[in-house]
Amino acid sequence: MRSVTFLLVAAACAAIVFAVMRWIGNGYVFFAGYVVLQYIVLATAWNILGGYCGYVNFGTAAFFALGAYTTVVLEKLAPLPLPLAMVVGGLVSGVLGLGMGYLTLRLRGAYFSIATLAMAVVAQTLMVNWGLVGGSAGTFIIRPARAPLLGITYIQYLCLLMLVLSVLTLALARTIERSRLGYGFAAIRDDELAAEASGVPTLRLKLLATTLSGAVMGMAGAPLPFYVTYLDPASAFSLSYAVNTIAMPLIGGTASWPGPMIGAVLIATLQQVATVTISSAVNLLIVGVVLVGFVVAAPNGILGLLQAGRGGRGNRLRLFAVQR
Repeated sequence: MRSVTFLLVAAACAAIVFAVMRWIGNGYVFFAGYVVLQYIVLATAWNILGGYCGYVNFGTAAFFALGAYTTVVLEKLAPLPLPLAMVVGGLVSGVLGLGMGYLTLRLRGAYFSIATLAMAVVAQTLMVNWGLVGGSAGTFIIRPARAPLLGITYIQYLCLLMLVLSVLTLALARTIERSRLGYGFAAIRDDELAAEASGVPTLRLKLLATTLSGAVMGMAGAPLPFYVTYLDPASAFSLSYAVNTIAMPLIGGTASWPGPMIGAVLIATLQQVATVTISSAVNLLIVGVVLVGFVVAAPNGILGLLQAGRGGRGNRLRLFAVQR
């Protein structure tokens, strides 16, 4: 399927999802749906660097929170329509991704992961001490009652924006996976030294991966202040963002673009159900239990499990044909 065709099909599916959510008529569906869609974007963005290139990034919260704080700064200094604020947040986080990549991508393995975690801590410290965005006390953002021009509630508008961003992010990941860029990322993941010896511009590709990944995460974070209406460093830089965005692709499968989406829908939905039936305090427990289960039973995630089952069935059919 060509990229344009895929984008049209994905847009049609997104329109159906949004229509069904409106038909249900329960406001909480949009609150919960926003979180699920947010994690689809974050997990897919993380997979561009962590899954395709094999560089595990623990700094998700930094890119995400920087996008959120970009919206806060714009609201205080020069308010923009939210879609434009999302673009600006993506640009700011993309620049951070480029800088982080330039400073850390010469490190590999656990050293790179620790460096990204340290970057998140540094970014949080800066926000704690920046008075314009409220410092450690945080800041309030007034959410409008209705969306401009569309005639829907603002939470529905936020959900619609995140749905559009999810479609664009999935299309981006699929395009990368099937392009020369994706082949270069796969070469880095499989054997970086061999790829570099073969003429693959590994540093340039890794910088591009960190920039794209960071920019998409920043765009996902930009609507957050209007969703929560109160933003402080402790919640914006929450460790749960890093844990979830790493676990979701691992559970769904990092080898292909549907994996992070499957993992995000599964885990985020379970967490939203647990929030309303038990407590949000068990959200990370759910991630831990499910992740341990998949590490034991399906190390390659749900996609790997499905591919193994399909391969086993094909082998049995071939064996049956030979015996006959």
